[in-house]
Amino acid sequence: MNEAAALLSWYRRNRRDLPWRRTRDPWAIWVSEVMLQQTRVDHVVAYFGPFLERFSAVSSLAEAPLQDALARWSGLGYYRRLRLLHRAAQRVMEDGGTIPSSAERLRRLPGVGDYTAAAVASIAFGEQVPVLDGNVARVMARRLACDEDIARPAVRRRLRDAAAGLLDAAAPGDSNQALMELGATLCAPAAPRCGDCPLARGCAARAQGAPESYPRRAKKVPPRLVSLVIAVVERGDRVLLFRRADHEVLLAGTWELPWAEANNGAAEDALATRYGGSFALGCELGRVRHAITTRRLVATVRRGDFIAGDAVAEGREAAWVAREDVTSLPTSSLVRKALALTTTR
Repeated sequence: MNEAAALLSWYRRNRRDLPWRRTRDPWAIWVSEVMLQQTRVDHVVAYFGPFLERFSAVSSLAEAPLQDALARWSGLGYYRRLRLLHRAAQRVMEDGGTIPSSAERLRRLPGVGDYTAAAVASIAFGEQVPVLDGNVARVMARRLACDEDIARPAVRRRLRDAAAGLLDAAAPGDSNQALMELGATLCAPAAPRCGDCPLARGCAARAQGAPESYPRRAKKVPPRLVSLVIAVVERGDRVLLFRRADHEVLLAGTWELPWAEANNGAAEDALATRYGGSFALGCELGRVRHAITTRRLVATVRRGDFIAGDAVAEGREAAWVAREDVTSLPTSSLVRKALALTTTR
């Protein structure tokens, strides 16, 4: 049995039962691949089904208001993915309503890069094109004992070419998923299970006895610790939220509790500068932690009042939202973590 066949056989015996593997619907596969970018599989499982219940076809997302789509994505993070998917769905409908079947044409859509295009084209349409995500890059770097930085474009092309050699012509989608599954389960960053690997014989890193030495990466910049103060301002059963502008780099278009960096002068003054009006902070409810891109947030959550005429800063959109309605808005998980503290006080 050659290596491509051995890999495919291993995958079909050992693959995890994930909802997007039970379909060949191009739209469902596309949605899953976007959701899985920089997000844990178990987290995506919780969102995949409900999202597709609401947006069962590319047309339903294209026709929906972006705010509705963002609300259904709320808590999944990296909201730019959804904004680009929404734009791409509209582009598909403008072009006739059929999702492109080739990686080349898929790459022309907003937000669709090499990996997503290859994954959708191979899994949904059977195109013989290799994928290269983080898991596959690790597998191939170890297989080749590649000691170059795998972030370099030339190195990534080399790894992708090597992955292409492991595709089964009759089942390229399963072959790609097999490589991704191998990296996610056996060929993990630490303590790889080389004895169970269907590609062990051809792995140069294993032959060297040092699989964990690969892949080589440029030194990462350590995450920056940021201290915040979050104000929970309530009127009866309603809480004050502000909407982030659509042009903001992070969490654009989502709703947030008023916050300010704790080291940015007096907290009340910093909140007033950011949101307008005047704030008075009360008791501390607790602290929450949150990670976003290259920052690690530690937020002190305090009760607060919004006073001085409730004058919101120019360009800011604010709303008093019933507590039970907060979940219908696009918010980050930081908002939910902070509000959860108020239910126990």
